[in-house]
Amino acid sequence: MAIIGAAMVPHPPLIVPAVGRGGERQIEQTTKAYEKVARQIAEWKPETVVIISPHSVMYQDYIHISPGAGARGDFGRFGAPGARYEVAYDHELTAEITELAQDMDLAAGTAGERNPALDHGFLVPLHFLKQAMGFPWPCRFVRIGLSGLPFKTHYRLGMTIKEAAERLSRRVCVVASGDLSHYVKADGPYGFRAEGPEYDKKIMDVMGRAAFDELLKMPENFCEKAGECGQRSFLIMAGAFDGQQVEAEMLSYQGVTGVGYGLGLFTPSGPDKSRHFID
Repeated sequence: MAIIGAAMVPHPPLIVPAVGRGGERQIEQTTKAYEKVARQIAEWKPETVVIISPHSVMYQDYIHISPGAGARGDFGRFGAPGARYEVAYDHELTAEITELAQDMDLAAGTAGERNPALDHGFLVPLHFLKQAMGFPWPCRFVRIGLSGLPFKTHYRLGMTIKEAAERLSRRVCVVASGDLSHYVKADGPYGFRAEGPEYDKKIMDVMGRAAFDELLKMPENFCEKAGECGQRSFLIMAGAFDGQQVEAEMLSYQGVTGVGYGLGLFTPSGPDKSRHFID
């Protein structure tokens, strides 16, 4: 087996009731879409879920993959220390991804971990997955961070996830955790920039068509001005589908808090030589 499916999700701590304390009702549409995503992932019955988080350990020139047997974390920094989660890592898949990254001369691996605690970019999807899957977990996890390296590098790392899954005959689901623009509304926490809504409209269109070649070609300076959070997460996910035809289903978009939240599901539907998007 290999990549059986993937999801694009946001990670607002507000969406967790213990954090939101009623405030989560303003993004109820996002919550319902998230629940659908989690149910679908549970139905896929993955052996391993790879969650890519912009808030994991991050370096400018190195993509960090969490090492070890597992990790735990909570929403204490958001006022809800009782909302705790723990996972076991798929260390075999992590090792295989790291080895393949080295073979491809990618600056990625398990070195340089500063804090093993699970971050909210990982914990928010975990919150919904636990509701859908139950506990103890029926799967293991891999946690991957982002870097300041080019878009193409992140896409290529996604390719290593696909190859590693194939080598180990793993049923793997990829969850790309990432908010969209932080500059969607003037009264939002970060204010407004014209690039914000423009980026969100563009990314929902591109991901809705699984046009991952266009995702690669988006100008990095435009994405930076838009204040996006998930672009590189989405690129790693896209790379995991390299050479595959992909069916996309976009489920929801909201920008009511001033930050864009987009959700979508992606399933492979067979090889497609025209969808090798980098050399």
